[in-house]
Amino acid sequence: MELSTRYLGMTLRNPLVASPSPMSQTVDGVRRLADGGVGAVVLYSLFEEQLLRQAERDSRLAEAGTESFGEALSYFPEDVDPEESDPGPRRYLSLLERAANAVDVPVIGSLNGVTPGGWSRYAMAMQNAGAAAIELNIYYLPGDPHITGREVEQRHLDVLDSVKQSVTVPVAVKLSPYFSAMGEMALRLDDAGADGLVLFNRFLQPDIDPETLRVISAVTLSRPSEARLPRTWIALLRGRVKASLAATSGVEHVADVVAYLLAGADVVMSTSALLRHGPDHARALLDGLSDWMRRKGFDTVDQMRGLLATPTDADHTGQERSGYVGAMRKANAGSYGSW
Repeated sequence: MELSTRYLGMTLRNPLVASPSPMSQTVDGVRRLADGGVGAVVLYSLFEEQLLRQAERDSRLAEAGTESFGEALSYFPEDVDPEESDPGPRRYLSLLERAANAVDVPVIGSLNGVTPGGWSRYAMAMQNAGAAAIELNIYYLPGDPHITGREVEQRHLDVLDSVKQSVTVPVAVKLSPYFSAMGEMALRLDDAGADGLVLFNRFLQPDIDPETLRVISAVTLSRPSEARLPRTWIALLRGRVKASLAATSGVEHVADVVAYLLAGADVVMSTSALLRHGPDHARALLDGLSDWMRRKGFDTVDQMRGLLATPTDADHTGQERSGYVGAMRKANAGSYGSW
């Protein structure tokens, strides 16, 4: 079976990509993912807030005197590389450079910025460190009720424009599904030069513990049921945007990979399944994909990609209504008998 695919203008050996996770925080972790069989690795995100806090701490130490600053640096144990303990860009860029040299698959840098200058400056540094591409992790929740939807959309476009002017490597935008007109937003980003769209970002959703009376902030691993929303939009966008389409969320089994590709995804990203089962689970997913293709008579991924995407001339509203009514009839037939 021929599993190679194109993503962000790059040829990957297969469509399974390791998305950001704790596994990509070390060179050994990136190497294990590549050895597991993935077609590319996206490093964990570099957050500008961390860099700003680190810069503030360094400035305060410097103001206290060179002796105090030197003393602070001496807190690193002798057997630990300060570069590995630095939460700022030095460690990240070093990891990126060493990881890119250690594996034979593309390593993609991931960036979450705060300021326009931060986005462009650190994206350029990632490119110089050897990133094959940049993924913009625009994790932005407009908590201020006075911010309009158009302002939120414009922020994404401004970030993309700033980075595109700073780098020459491909740039993908990781989107949330929370736009009033998701399709139009995708088209605007496509027109603005996005090389790829990653659907969708999973925002942190705090919960409340009634016993401790505390707000709980925790990251939960995705489940296959969460794939339905991104799969729907990938099927709708296939053939309507020039940008590559990356699927993320809910990839646990071979069927999840296959369904995303049939919807039109160029690559399928996974984090939760690889964390649950280890990097070698990538090989199980790829072997399963090959077996499925053989059973169904497909020789290449390209032959199956987008086979079940929404036709570009389809009546989207009518199709959605028809699907909704059909689903409700099935649900009610199961509970109350046929209509």
